[in-house]
Amino acid sequence: MEIRLYNTLSRVTEAFKPLKEREVGMYHCGPTVYDTPHIGNYRTFVMNDLLRRVFEYNTFKVTQVMNITDVDDKTIRRSKEQGKSLTELTHQYENEFLAGLDSLHIHKPHKLLRATESIELMIALISSLLEKEIAYKADDGVYIHIDKVKEYGKLANLDLSKSSHERITNDEYDKENPRDFAVWKFHTSNDGDISWKAPFGDGRPGWHIECSAMAMNALGPTIDIHTGGQDLIFPHHTNEIAQSESVTGKQYVRYWMHGAFIDMNDEKMAKSKGNVLKLEDLVEESISPLAYRYWLLTAHYRSPINFTFEAVLAAQTALIRLIATVREYHEGGSVNVEYQGKFQAAINNDLDLPKAVALVWEILKDKKVADSDKRATILDFDKVFGLDLGALPSTADEVEEIPVEVQALADAREEARKEKDWAKADALRNEIKERGFEVIDSEDGVRVRSQ
Repeated sequence: MEIRLYNTLSRVTEAFKPLKEREVGMYHCGPTVYDTPHIGNYRTFVMNDLLRRVFEYNTFKVTQVMNITDVDDKTIRRSKEQGKSLTELTHQYENEFLAGLDSLHIHKPHKLLRATESIELMIALISSLLEKEIAYKADDGVYIHIDKVKEYGKLANLDLSKSSHERITNDEYDKENPRDFAVWKFHTSNDGDISWKAPFGDGRPGWHIECSAMAMNALGPTIDIHTGGQDLIFPHHTNEIAQSESVTGKQYVRYWMHGAFIDMNDEKMAKSKGNVLKLEDLVEESISPLAYRYWLLTAHYRSPINFTFEAVLAAQTALIRLIATVREYHEGGSVNVEYQGKFQAAINNDLDLPKAVALVWEILKDKKVADSDKRATILDFDKVFGLDLGALPSTADEVEEIPVEVQALADAREEARKEKDWAKADALRNEIKERGFEVIDSEDGVRVRSQ
């Protein structure tokens, strides 16, 4: 059964055709590790995880690559504000980000690449751009001359008549006006000790060159799929294409996929707006990160959704109901082929997870399907959902009912342990104890039970 994906580049849904038979290489723009990620950031990473799971469900061999932006304007500025070294700051927030992936049951990429560990690749790419005269040296760095880039702006459908042909040093600039952008920034006093030697002048990379260098080194000059949030279409992904294709002369990415935003009070959730929520904020409201993941599954990745606590609490109620129902069913059943076909058709149609989730509730109501077969079928679907329903005991007799808020506290404690925040972990254990429950840590994982 073919997989169809909406391609931002062509603006239509296309049948996916890999570069190599039954293999797919995908590159994801990862976090800029200068602050704790908010739940809107994680929506994109859930999308990436679903994409990987859909291909694996279809028996593709997947190579998933993601970068960590650990040097750019934001990370340097924040490290100075907090009085920390760049490495200390970025490792702290990288660990927080990875702990969030774990709590959301997001697979870690096969390759997780830090920008600071790939500087030589960037220098080589910039050298090639200079040799081809696509890039030029200025007083403060090396820039791409967009007038010399073939079809610049095609991904974002830009109107180049608006271009002022000025240079812009800031990585995140005016979304309406394309200008020559920096691929290398010469060292200044504001950078402190952040600098690398390069034949064209000591300094540091611009944000856009980082992904081009790492993606092509990991996956080759042409990549099957590249993803990110829709805010990256311009300038970041537009500039990635300009850099990469100017050097290789080949198509950089065949399928571009972009996820929509999460709104809050009908505005995009963003740190700049001050309207962000973090995973720990959900836990404080007794919402499990997995309930948040389930809520995301109920909306298509290209559709904006408006966050409310009421909506996510309702999703949590539905998830608890699903868990309780699956627990009641015995093992030994077979996957229902008819429902499996419908499920695969949904997920292969541009990741139509809302339709796939609806099938779960449809099969639960279907009296013609044996309960054990319902269980087997839902657990088969869960290979894509990523809710780990299969890790649950198989019968209700084996499970003690744990209140949602207690389980949320246990999830928060586990995150604190992964971050080595032992004081917070102990405080959460005590809170769980005060509610009449205890946490049991073992080699098999963490279990909560009444005292």
